[in-house]
Amino acid sequence: MEIFKKEIEKALKPYAKGEMTVEIPPDSKLGDYAFPCFNLAKQLRKSPADIAKDLSLKIKPNKYIREIRNVGPYVNFFINNDILNETILNEILKNKEKYGLWPTKHKKVVIEFPSPNTNKPLHLGHARNMLIGESLSRILEFDGYKVFRVNLNNDRGVHICKSMLAYKKWGDSKTPESENKKSDHFVGDFYVLYSKKAKENPGLDNEAQEMLKKWENNDKETVELWKKMNNWAIKGFNETYNMFGIKHDKTYNESEHYDDAKKIVLDNFKKGIFKKDEEGNIYVELEKYSLPNKILLRADGTSVYMTQDIMLAKIKYNDFKMDKSIFVVGSEQKLHFNQLFKILELIGFKNFDGCYHLAYGMISLPEGKMKSREGTVVDADDIVEDMISLAKQEIEKRHDINKKEIEERAKTIGLGALNFFVLKYDALKDFVFNPKESISFEGETGPYIQYAHARICSILRKAGKQAKDIDLSLLNKKEEKDIIKLLGSFPEVIDSAASGYKPSLIARYLLDLSQLFNEFYHKHQIIKADEKTRDARLALIKSIKYVVENGLNLLGIDAPEKM
Repeated sequence: MEIFKKEIEKALKPYAKGEMTVEIPPDSKLGDYAFPCFNLAKQLRKSPADIAKDLSLKIKPNKYIREIRNVGPYVNFFINNDILNETILNEILKNKEKYGLWPTKHKKVVIEFPSPNTNKPLHLGHARNMLIGESLSRILEFDGYKVFRVNLNNDRGVHICKSMLAYKKWGDSKTPESENKKSDHFVGDFYVLYSKKAKENPGLDNEAQEMLKKWENNDKETVELWKKMNNWAIKGFNETYNMFGIKHDKTYNESEHYDDAKKIVLDNFKKGIFKKDEEGNIYVELEKYSLPNKILLRADGTSVYMTQDIMLAKIKYNDFKMDKSIFVVGSEQKLHFNQLFKILELIGFKNFDGCYHLAYGMISLPEGKMKSREGTVVDADDIVEDMISLAKQEIEKRHDINKKEIEERAKTIGLGALNFFVLKYDALKDFVFNPKESISFEGETGPYIQYAHARICSILRKAGKQAKDIDLSLLNKKEEKDIIKLLGSFPEVIDSAASGYKPSLIARYLLDLSQLFNEFYHKHQIIKADEKTRDARLALIKSIKYVVENGLNLLGIDAPEKM
């Protein structure tokens, strides 16, 4: 569609000085593009409506522009549908899985996700984090960026010591193997146990703090326990990442750089950038920037999250020299990142303005909110298992096929349903995840889009060999023209999703395209149409297939050929 937009801008250039804003009208009856004349009113000393009327007479139709009309203050352009059909469909059929791919931008982006604590398994909130991080990585790669996926294991601190202390007191030398439990779930059980015991004995918090001091002083017994439980947690995480199709380019561990992080704080304290309070804590004064002051190093010498985030920002930049550093972290950490970015600026970190907090909202279930400490959290592994089980039930209702085929389809549909339901919402929006709603083959769901793709594959299989010499000008029905224009906008949607960090734009686009295809399919014959129309329509639906497949891949969803 960019070709037509540029042709319209070229036609306007002799008459419209300055920036030209070409819009898409709300109704296709008004035209394919529209140029609002409000900004020219002062310059030409005429009303926008008079300017639009003059321009509609001066600009002449050409190869790309079929007709020009003025409606009030707008000049409306109708493009040549024959050129439109050939340009867009031939480009899709030529490029296939690469249609929509933008040229290399020679810019590097680091995306950090999901950065879990190693004291409990990944939960539904982490699932949202992972899906956003992975989808955005794919979208930015498709948009021409060099993307590096990184992860941070928050593997030290008092919260980690709570699980360790519970295991030390009540673990009885049990192991994940002895309990037949996934290793990160096993660790999480002791975090929940600690919370229950702490309600009965508040003194446990002091013991956990003492354990942290022992760990930081390299107490042998404490470090050995930490290594054992940390390895259990990370082993379980890696199994979950693999299930979600996530591979990180680099993983950082807080335990490996927290000491160096302390040195940064002490160096900047000596420079006078950081200060010491009456209790001996080193802090940064941020109130003059309308932010709360922040402690960076406690009086007892232990560090805080902020301390290691300052260090990690420097390490990541040294490793990748990125133009943009994106942190995918929940919206409740907004203040933390505002403080972090200001601190990085104050200490002279050269890439502070390339740091961006991609915040996301809460996700809950119909039963209510989840709380890790109370053991009411829903683990990511369990939700995936539930989704696959629900998908199996739907498949068994529709088909009598072998067990292996059911298993494969159920995994594709179940994971696709979860991914799509999560990613169709703007990242900042809180929402309730309803598994049964998400698995439906109707409505705004992943299976609805996967089914559209599978239906097209079925039609193409039945059609057999397709002609090479195709008259695409025969695609002149309203439904066909609407689909082709939407197909043509796919590259622009990708660019918008990349620049706005919004996978939800891809999800919305796929829903719109699938809905248009289904309307077209129910209204018009494809295989039974006359031969030339049949060939043109097969080319059209094959183009839809490639674009749906590309879009689903950007969301981390497989496009099945059979449902």
